Amino acid sequence: MAKIIGYIKPYIALLFMAIFFVVVQAMSDLALPDYMSIIVNKGIQQGGIVNAVPEVIRKDRMDKLLIFVSDSEKEMILDSYRLIDSSSKDYQKYLKKYPVLKKEAVYVLKNVDKQRIDKMNIPMAKALLTVAGIEKAKKNAKNGVIEFNGRQIPANVDLFMILSKLPEEQRSRIEDEINKKFSALGDSMIVQAAAAVVKDEYKEVGVDTAALQTRYILHMGLLMFLITILSAFSTVMVAFFGSKVAAGVARDLRKDLFTRVESFSIAEFEKFSTASLITRTTNDVMQIQMLFLIMIRMVFYAPVMGVGGIFKALAKSHSMSWIIALAVGILICLIAVLYRVAMPKFKLMQKLIDRLNLVARENLSGIMVVRAFNSEEFEEKRFDDANRDLTKVGLFVNRTMAVLFPTMMFIMNSVTLLIVWVGAHQIQNSSMQVGDMLAFMQYSIQIIFAFLMMSALFIMIPRASVSAERIAEVLSTEPSIKDPQNPKSFDESKKGMVEFRNVSFKYPGAEEYVLKNISFTILPGQQVGIIGCTGSGKSTLVNLIMRFYDATEGQVLVDGVDVREVRQANLRKKIGYVPQKSWLFSGTIKSNLKYGRDDATDEEIVEAAEIAQALEFIEEKPDRFDTEIAQGGTNVSGGQKQRLSIARALVKKPEIYIFDESFSALDFRTELALRRKLRERLKDATVIMVSQRVATMMHADRIIVLDDGELVGIGTHEELMKTCPTYREIALSQLPEEEIVHE
Repeated sequence: MAKIIGYIKPYIALLFMAIFFVVVQAMSDLALPDYMSIIVNKGIQQGGIVNAVPEVIRKDRMDKLLIFVSDSEKEMILDSYRLIDSSSKDYQKYLKKYPVLKKEAVYVLKNVDKQRIDKMNIPMAKALLTVAGIEKAKKNAKNGVIEFNGRQIPANVDLFMILSKLPEEQRSRIEDEINKKFSALGDSMIVQAAAAVVKDEYKEVGVDTAALQTRYILHMGLLMFLITILSAFSTVMVAFFGSKVAAGVARDLRKDLFTRVESFSIAEFEKFSTASLITRTTNDVMQIQMLFLIMIRMVFYAPVMGVGGIFKALAKSHSMSWIIALAVGILICLIAVLYRVAMPKFKLMQKLIDRLNLVARENLSGIMVVRAFNSEEFEEKRFDDANRDLTKVGLFVNRTMAVLFPTMMFIMNSVTLLIVWVGAHQIQNSSMQVGDMLAFMQYSIQIIFAFLMMSALFIMIPRASVSAERIAEVLSTEPSIKDPQNPKSFDESKKGMVEFRNVSFKYPGAEEYVLKNISFTILPGQQVGIIGCTGSGKSTLVNLIMRFYDATEGQVLVDGVDVREVRQANLRKKIGYVPQKSWLFSGTIKSNLKYGRDDATDEEIVEAAEIAQALEFIEEKPDRFDTEIAQGGTNVSGGQKQRLSIARALVKKPEIYIFDESFSALDFRTELALRRKLRERLKDATVIMVSQRVATMMHADRIIVLDDGELVGIGTHEELMKTCPTYREIALSQLPEEEIVHE
């Protein structure tokens, strides 16, 4: 996985941009419940009155309040207010705002900072509630008596006057008693209770409290709306930058995978099946892409939401923290169980996808053979078995994961119900505000969703880690055939020369040699045939020239240089190769013929098609050289495909031509015409023809005979008929002796 993570380095800047917007989104989402709480607590319950420090208060009421505060607090409060009466120079200005000025003077709050407001908030809230309580008691007095501080006092007595005349020590004791009564309430509850008194005072002064409440709610609502817009914008930007990072990593992975696979020798292709390589390049890379995308979205967002939500929730209520702890504990246990159950199945799923791809690819590639042998039912069953195995594992994993969401919803709804039940009791006891309970509920849901997102990530990581291992396995596989660090140049004086010096070869992991002590030299301009029984090593021998394999022992030289000492690209530029199984690419006839040399002219393409005996059937097609070719050349016959493959090699105009059983699909007349053209037009090139047909080899300059991996004969047709029993046996098995002699 570490190797795959390294692919993110080119996109670090984009990653940081995504992380920045993830944090912005998380902080925005965390702020919204706070604003909801403020609107409920202060906008609705407190009528838009934020604190217990009124902006304006009647002088008579202020005098009463000052009785119940300490001398230092009294000094601070008076310093924060300005007395306005009829003698004030801005009397008319304040009269319009506060009509009560006609009757009595008022104190107007100066432009003080928030720090001082916070200092005055609780003392003034307590004083306001005490004054309001006394006034309410006097108003509701029974039998003309009120109770104050444990004493019964006549209702008609000016209690405030008496209290103001008390000595400092007695007033201090009264303040302590008042503080004890308020100690059961939190500061927020004291301020909320005092807000109602401030609202009554505003009404007495002449302030439009309804307008005040509306303005406050609209103001906070607008802030919530702006934060929501910021969150939505951040979400879009996270998706944008995250997608660029994930898609970029996927593109680079696919590119490196394809590049590495292209560098593989045949030995590596035997290790990884084609179906497996396709799965790794597509499905496995897609798993990594999805993981990166979701990781960028969740790996930063979920922790910020989870941790931030916990701190925010605790700020609203410490007493209900056990609810969050309980929910998180249950979630962790659930995720751990799912992780343990699902992890082994993810590894199995990728292997089953490989198997399904293998079966499907074999069936589609070999559809003609399947039909010819009436094996449709057998192949359908084989595909169905592979499909059912994958379906069974997929259903198990999906059903296991399906348990997660409803369980999460059950936990979330249970937590919500528990919070409402516990919170309602605390609201009843005046130890919690309604808005705080709602905010606590929202933060709890955010915390649960954060863990839900993390659980989804933990579920994706195992499957993606399996894919990452499979991709890393391909990327870390070093090709067995590599270019040398200090490549040599070809000897131009030996242009077109091929030499085998004591070459022996066995396949990787095999015990027996396929080729044994082969030595021969092919001079420039010669036409050489290689013949032998099936399995004698003919194709393996020419594969060593192309360096599809390296000789186990000995040397293979081209133009006088060991093929292991030159760059593979430079070696293969010199060779035009036509394999046993002709393969054409999707495109046109022209694009296929120009495959080895893109700068080939139309005249050269026509000439190559003419030599390969392909011009006749090309001319018959309506679009001639622009005729579309299906993938693999499935819309042309085997003989046509072979002739186009030969023409493709001819267009390249290399020094050496290798035809490996390239005439097998041609009739004798077409093959004879083709061989004549090749001999006529390729006089200066080295031509190597591999075939089991003696008729194809008879006119070659030299014929190399292989038998069970050994060189048993080399010479012309006539020489071999006399000196090589193996060649003579092959020849006589194909043609009558008289015909061979006459040829």
